[in-house]
Amino acid sequence: MGGGSLSDLYQQARRLLLEVRDGLERLERLESHSSISSPRASGWSHDDSAPDLAQTLKRDLSQLQTYCADMDRLWRSQMPKSQRDLWKRKLEQVAEEVDSLKFALDNYLSRRHRRQMEAKERAELLQRVNGDSAHVLQIFDEEAQAMQSAQNSSSMLDEAYSTGIAVLSKYAEQRDRLKQAQRKALDIINTVGLSNSMLKIIERRHQMDKWIIYIGMFLTVVIIVIVWRWTH
Repeated sequence: MGGGSLSDLYQQARRLLLEVRDGLERLERLESHSSISSPRASGWSHDDSAPDLAQTLKRDLSQLQTYCADMDRLWRSQMPKSQRDLWKRKLEQVAEEVDSLKFALDNYLSRRHRRQMEAKERAELLQRVNGDSAHVLQIFDEEAQAMQSAQNSSSMLDEAYSTGIAVLSKYAEQRDRLKQAQRKALDIINTVGLSNSMLKIIERRHQMDKWIIYIGMFLTVVIIVIVWRWTH
């Protein structure tokens, strides 16, 4: 590159400037289209050529800076004094355009990096939210299982209580029947004139039956209490 004439380098620089400007305009269109069609997209995934194009433009701008350095050396050493001012203005304009295009590309790269970081943070946040949701669902499931177990225990206790009431009712019915049988037996004994010893035997049998009933009631209550404690 350094061996070319100033005019040749200038023409090459102008052509490369046009290519870089067109490339930047394409990048801006891709960026605008990607933001409109998918504002939550990660980077510029709408067009995979955007990163490659940005890298190419970066290399072209570096080449333009080399052109500017070579042209600055040539106009000072080769141009006659009458043309130096003209070439100086031309090269200053090229240098300004290079700086402007480099500034635009840097802004684009900065925006792309910021979008990529935001997308990464959103992905990490969604991952944490999904993890917390799974943990919350697990807690709800455990609570539901605990409530179901409590309901089952309550149902078992209700059934045991109902069974105990039914047993006690049966004992009460049997006691009434025994009393009726006792009264009938006493009537019969009084009628036939049995001895006092027979009456005492009957009385002892009556006391024994009464204790049997009481013991049965006590055991029923103990069983209900044990079942209740076991279910809780």
